[in-house]
Amino acid sequence: MPDDRAALPALIDASSIVSDKAEIGAGVEIGPFCRVGAGVVLGDGVKLQSHVVIEGRTSLGARTEVYPFTMLGGPPQHNRYQGEDTTLEIGPDCVIREQVSIHRGTAHSGGRTVIGAKALIMAQVHIGHDCRIGDNVTFAGNCTLAGHVEVGDFAIIGGVSGIHQFVRIGERAMVGGCAAVPADVVPFGSALGNHARLGGLNLIGLKRSGLDRAAIHTLRAGFHALFQTEDQPFRARVEAVAEQFADSVEVMKIIDFIRADAHRPILGGREAK
Repeated sequence: MPDDRAALPALIDASSIVSDKAEIGAGVEIGPFCRVGAGVVLGDGVKLQSHVVIEGRTSLGARTEVYPFTMLGGPPQHNRYQGEDTTLEIGPDCVIREQVSIHRGTAHSGGRTVIGAKALIMAQVHIGHDCRIGDNVTFAGNCTLAGHVEVGDFAIIGGVSGIHQFVRIGERAMVGGCAAVPADVVPFGSALGNHARLGGLNLIGLKRSGLDRAAIHTLRAGFHALFQTEDQPFRARVEAVAEQFADSVEVMKIIDFIRADAHRPILGGREAK
């Protein structure tokens, strides 16, 4: 939807400090007591409410709104970081609430932290260096992502949860509140508890997505064959399910996720070593 702010000049409160080496788009609003550093790029219609700090090579997509006391683009919390020129890239139409921190990447892991479009990042969330977040992801308050975490489109990360470094959270998966997640969560799955266990399919999310009953029924059958039977080793079950459910887009997304990294532990499948 068009945003009228994009047709207006930027509005910058006199109390804010904005580097002349920052790139400020049309219709940007920068409220009181913000600091925008050199190399920052704010897309058209971005709004910083107040007391927002943005550093380094950090870019915010159009119409993203940032609430007070948030810090974006700080250096990664990593012993190997030596001041390399790394980035934080945030997509359009995101909402980033109070006291959020999101760090830039590290050079030895590609140098980029990436947040997709239309993220809802609630208060006091931390997203660490080198994370890769898809589109339409929701982070509830006080959840924490360690470095290198990957989160698929439409996933939901519950409040006060913690995600271990390098963990992958699949498309439309759900992490429950207060969960501690040490291993990967397959697409459409749910992770519950501390330490988290695979809690079944995220059926509420599937129904909200508009997936029809037949597809959900097939997905449940494939999921059951993968994770709720123990007649074969996990690797053999993966291959059997891939053959039996080759026509199911959703089941094959789970299979592809598992196959993408044969060494990662999977909740409900391969155990952490």
